[in-house]
Amino acid sequence: MKNKIFFVTGLAATMLFSACKTKDLKMNTTKEEITTDKKIVVYQVFTRLFGNKNTTNKPWGTIEENGVGKFNDFTDTALREIKDLGVTYIWYTGVPHHALVRDYTSYGISNDDPEVVKGRAGSPYAVKDYYNVNPDLAVNPANRLQEFEALIARTHKAGLKVIIDIVPNHIARKYEGKNNPEGVRDFGADDNVNVEYSRNNNFYYIPNEHFQIPDGDHPLNGEKNPLVDGFFDESPAKWTGNGSRKIKPDQNDWYETVKVNYGIRPDGSKDFPELPTGFDQKSYQKHFAFWKDKDVPDSWKKFKSIALYWTAKGVDGFRYDMAEMVPYEFWSYMNSAIKMKNPNAFLLAEVYNPNEYRNYIRLGKMDYLYDKVETYDKLKDVIRGKSSPDGLSNIQNGMSDIEHHMLHFLDNHDEQRLASAEFAGTPERGKPLMVVSTTISTSPTMVYFGQEVGEAGNENAGFGTRSRTSIFDYIGVPNHQKWMNDGKFDGGQLSESEKSLRDFYKRLLNFSINSSALMGSFQEIQSVNRQNNAGYDESIYSYVRWSENQKLIIVTNFSSEKTSEFDLKIPSDIISKWNLKDGEYQLKDQLYQKNTVELIVKNGEGVTRVKILPSESFIFEVK
Repeated sequence: MKNKIFFVTGLAATMLFSACKTKDLKMNTTKEEITTDKKIVVYQVFTRLFGNKNTTNKPWGTIEENGVGKFNDFTDTALREIKDLGVTYIWYTGVPHHALVRDYTSYGISNDDPEVVKGRAGSPYAVKDYYNVNPDLAVNPANRLQEFEALIARTHKAGLKVIIDIVPNHIARKYEGKNNPEGVRDFGADDNVNVEYSRNNNFYYIPNEHFQIPDGDHPLNGEKNPLVDGFFDESPAKWTGNGSRKIKPDQNDWYETVKVNYGIRPDGSKDFPELPTGFDQKSYQKHFAFWKDKDVPDSWKKFKSIALYWTAKGVDGFRYDMAEMVPYEFWSYMNSAIKMKNPNAFLLAEVYNPNEYRNYIRLGKMDYLYDKVETYDKLKDVIRGKSSPDGLSNIQNGMSDIEHHMLHFLDNHDEQRLASAEFAGTPERGKPLMVVSTTISTSPTMVYFGQEVGEAGNENAGFGTRSRTSIFDYIGVPNHQKWMNDGKFDGGQLSESEKSLRDFYKRLLNFSINSSALMGSFQEIQSVNRQNNAGYDESIYSYVRWSENQKLIIVTNFSSEKTSEFDLKIPSDIISKWNLKDGEYQLKDQLYQKNTVELIVKNGEGVTRVKILPSESFIFEVK
């Protein structure tokens, strides 16, 4: 969502938790309905920023002043380099046509009021027309859809799969479906606006009231604009995207959006069929069959049509914004329909409530959820000195039944950049976090463009401020631009340390997508090594991963200052599971292929001497 200004006020809390409420589900299986035997690596790109070569970076700069990237900037060379990094999917963020402050009226697009747009370039999560794409991204805005279709084809040709956003919880305050397929009615076109709620209304209304612009900073930093007049024509007023019923939202509300009605009454009760008991164990085919003859709210049908439209165009999957603010019955309905068209579709949801993870996976038929509030938050606390890494073992064991479904990341468009002063502080201090995030589970790994070359998000872009790369402004991404090297995509302007960092990511990601052990079993060895082990202090974390054909010992040092040396113990139960007899075994590091040590197994227990430098990690394979 929008740089995560995420809070739940009274109404939003009612909507969110009543929509999600059900019994806690415990599952004994993993990888349900996911046919992959290799790691998935997602490369998220903010599409508008990726190809921008302009380095002006004027706060609140126009597209002419600060530049913008285009679909065509994703050349065959760029895509090949992304794939060679160790990537399997690209998430093109900000593709659907969203509200922005630029005149495209000559292309039949109405102007958006800056008073209900965040920034100049606009939020990608205030979608204005789901059946077309952002005109900023096209060389010829009249052919913008065709240019994106060509990008889909190029991406597939490069051996990569395509993900785009769908934002079912809310849409732009001024939605205009100028490109609807035949028979598709626009959002709100058939609503009864005289009532707060009706099951088939697409929106919630505040009857007889006019929407009022929120108080706060001047739009466009005070620049004159004919539409900045203190008025936005919305009568009756609609509920705001985060659930606020105020006719005058707070400036921290998602005031640029309106909330979509999925048949959740204002009191939080459900006005649609519910899934029968036991459907947490049913396949997507059974879910699809269940909904086939059911009467569902109109908004469900509209979003299913949107998803199938893009699926038919070759999009391989979707990232769903703020998915837990939409009932999981709807997700069952839509995701099962997508899977019937493409059984291998990649369906990723932004969900932050651990108590609801299993519901959205098992009942909502999601493939993957963000592992934000557990693994990500823990790693951030570790590198900022607020916590030891010991608790990572409890997190992993606690999610053992769903670990494959919990996508790992350290950087994305909402969060502070990994290399920023507010997070790891330097790209090098982020390296041990990346090793753990990538190798601790079978889940997909996600990298945000620029992360692999140390982008720190230091720009104050205008509406967006430093530590995050702004999603609201026309801006350049300096470290990424150095790698891009004026469209050569060869890293020609990177420093030696930045080249080394990218090489680290390339080695790690390519190892991960080819490792059978990383799709196998996990066991922590942290607890046994933290007991009476000289040199093994709280900055060290270790665990093992294995499959039938590969055995790995992973050790990482979160300290950026201290070299540690110790005897790493491999407990007898692991030695037994690995069928290792007493003797000596070579351990070869797979990250850099240059460090080899000996594992000595004696009386059924293993030990190896490890010397590990600051921010260093080893992925030892037993030979």
